[in-house]
Amino acid sequence: MIEVRNLSKNYGSKIAVDNISFTAEDSEILGFLGPNGAGKSTTMNMLTGYLSSSGGEALINGVDILEDPVLAKKNIGYLPELPPLYLDMTVNEYLNFVYGLKKCKMPKRSHLGEIAELTKIDDVQNRVIRNLSKGYRQRVGLAQALVGNPRALILDEPTVGLDPKQIIEIRSLIKRLGKNHTVILSSHILSEVQAVCDKIVVIDKGKIVANDTAQNLSQSLSAEHKLTMHIEGPEQEVKALLEQIPDMQKVHVNRTVEGSVVEYELNAREGADVRREVFKRLSARSFPILLMRSSELTLEEIFLKLTTGDFYGENGGGE
Repeated sequence: MIEVRNLSKNYGSKIAVDNISFTAEDSEILGFLGPNGAGKSTTMNMLTGYLSSSGGEALINGVDILEDPVLAKKNIGYLPELPPLYLDMTVNEYLNFVYGLKKCKMPKRSHLGEIAELTKIDDVQNRVIRNLSKGYRQRVGLAQALVGNPRALILDEPTVGLDPKQIIEIRSLIKRLGKNHTVILSSHILSEVQAVCDKIVVIDKGKIVANDTAQNLSQSLSAEHKLTMHIEGPEQEVKALLEQIPDMQKVHVNRTVEGSVVEYELNAREGADVRREVFKRLSARSFPILLMRSSELTLEEIFLKLTTGDFYGENGGGE
């Protein structure tokens, strides 16, 4: 539905976006992540036609945003970080204004009524937008993006500034919208991306450094040399036994699970697979292994590893 091909943006000698490509399919929610200055906002602005590109293509439902911007934008609903609201209008007046601005041909009353019901703003339609809470304003912003029933929704930081209850409500709404729309969601709240998105694209220094599901990224960036284990036996004796294994660099005791069952975190030399030797030595002492798993990275650790080459715990903690 949204296809980006070798897209670039230069500001003089500075390269803001460097030859990136990715695709967001129909009924897919794609999370777009990047640290400050990575080129995330520039890319979003090129996708919506707000900025022109220096090279490459951005196709919305097969239409190039630069070659036919009017047709391409008919397929886009955009919610910027600060919703484009006219605060002196009522909600109903504003949505009617947006309807006319977009030259929408759908039956006005029923179409706007469905949007109001979907975004749960039907109870504030006659209220002046200035008097609405931040959460309701965000919903009105989403409602204007839905006018005309666009195929693609581009949402920039849709939950910024909301309280926890409002965040949950907006996330739930985005997930529902993702069933019938292609959604690109830009957010710096990593838990939000993990909760809502089907796929994640990470951009850093103008280049895409990852494009996959959170689970696949975690599995590919994690390795067998980092293990979490639950072992039954005397803590100090088990720890000493594990530390004697060749290629073992560090054994950390996390917590007592229950009774004499303790959780250990094993850090072996990178590239080394110590699982067989761990099993051999523990079984020889009759210390049962109740759990053994590779330590998959959290989305926060994935993000840090991709954008800085480091993550919490790799060098003893910190940033």
